[in-house]
Amino acid sequence: QVQLVESGGGSVQAGGSLKLSCLASGYDFTGYCMAWFRQAPGQAREKVAGLTTGGGSTHYAGSVKGRFTISEDVAKNTLYLQMDSLKPEDTALYYCAVDRPPYGGACEHLSQPSDFGHWGQGTQVTVSS
Repeated sequence: QVQLVESGGGSVQAGGSLKLSCLASGYDFTGYCMAWFRQAPGQAREKVAGLTTGGGSTHYAGSVKGRFTISEDVAKNTLYLQMDSLKPEDTALYYCAVDRPPYGGACEHLSQPSDFGHWGQGTQVTVSS
């Protein structure tokens, strides 16, 4: 079955960097929509970045564009999120998610948590001021 395991979270000061990893297993890695979401206490889960695995395009939420970079290593079945210039408002539990692309559409169209059927357990990122 599909399994996603995140790692790389931690505590950093504002302006610092972290790189999250999501190891995927149980399916053919390429040709899927994979994404990073985050959820802060008391707030809704929001999508921060996504891509089409196997060399497809990337997309970002406006709040992280220019600071976060999503990437993949197909040989390692791993999704990454490089987070630079971190801010206290980036503090959240970060999740990776995967699902098939929408029929006739692009992965960017999968914007809601309900659009993704498989999730990791999350990794905590805490940014102090």
